[in-house]
Amino acid sequence: MNTAINFFPPEWFPQYAVQLTWPHKNTDWADIWDEVQECYKTIAFEISKRQDLIIAAQDVEEVKSYVQHCNLANIQIYQCDIDDTWARDHGGITILENGKPLILNFRFNGWGKKFAAKKDNAITKKLYDANAFPLSWSIKDMNHVVMEGGSLEVDGKGVLMTTSQCLLEVNRNAHLSKEEIEALLKETLHVEKVLWINHGYLAGDDTDSHIDTLARFCDENTIAYVQCNDKNDEHYEELSLMEKELQSCTNLKGEKYKLVALPMADAVYDEDGQRLPATYANFLIMNDAVLFPIYNSSKDTEALSIIQSIFPKKEIIAINSVPLIKQHGSIHCITMQYPAW
Repeated sequence: MNTAINFFPPEWFPQYAVQLTWPHKNTDWADIWDEVQECYKTIAFEISKRQDLIIAAQDVEEVKSYVQHCNLANIQIYQCDIDDTWARDHGGITILENGKPLILNFRFNGWGKKFAAKKDNAITKKLYDANAFPLSWSIKDMNHVVMEGGSLEVDGKGVLMTTSQCLLEVNRNAHLSKEEIEALLKETLHVEKVLWINHGYLAGDDTDSHIDTLARFCDENTIAYVQCNDKNDEHYEELSLMEKELQSCTNLKGEKYKLVALPMADAVYDEDGQRLPATYANFLIMNDAVLFPIYNSSKDTEALSIIQSIFPKKEIIAINSVPLIKQHGSIHCITMQYPAW
């Protein structure tokens, strides 16, 4: 356990719960409703089997009927009006401040005003008011700053990694310069160093290159990242440039990180022939397991072997995430973990 008074816990820090925001029939999932329900039911089962699960639901009774196969003792369902289901980006970001847990309630604006977000932006406060979190926790209104959980990765030792394409995008925080955003990250999230990644993208991604689709801290020394070796793939140049950036990244001691390459998933296309953002980097680290996305791809077995080598003491749970990428996200995008204090 970290005993620092001010601390932004990494994902592998002990967790007490994970949040899902459950799809309803008026969301963009309507066309693949049955498909996505099965995916959410599988994820809910795997989470509740191991730790607490908080569900924000438009219709509580309906969602109760979907999770009857789960460990119900570990599930709390709260009514919330919902625009969409990407809990990583509208969920609260939890830090330790002055020795006490604090949920930072940043503003979510639909990834730079691309989609409706007013209802989703209210979910964290509604959950807090409904006592979804421990009573000793506090919440801080950060509505003056747009920030999404998928844009932030931390090593737990004072370093934060993000992408300039997302955080400097004009429809998020145009009133702040890069220097001001970095100062805000350091002051608000209690980090000492920001690694700005300037390259890397995924076709079909709506987030302006969230770091959690490209490169992930797996422990304080290790970064897993998407590598593209096919020179004919549209991602080759940008991901190669990202790889070079990562090779020069250092921790607070000036030491380089251990880099572990994840394969570029085979291309997946929607019914209109548009490429979808299939990425093996969008996994969820839990206390004793890793929920890992697969895509019915020839690369799935290789990717699963690599992630098991990174997390040898954790169970790797493969989740068919093709339904999720049809709405341009994956497992990490639909979940938000909350640390145990």
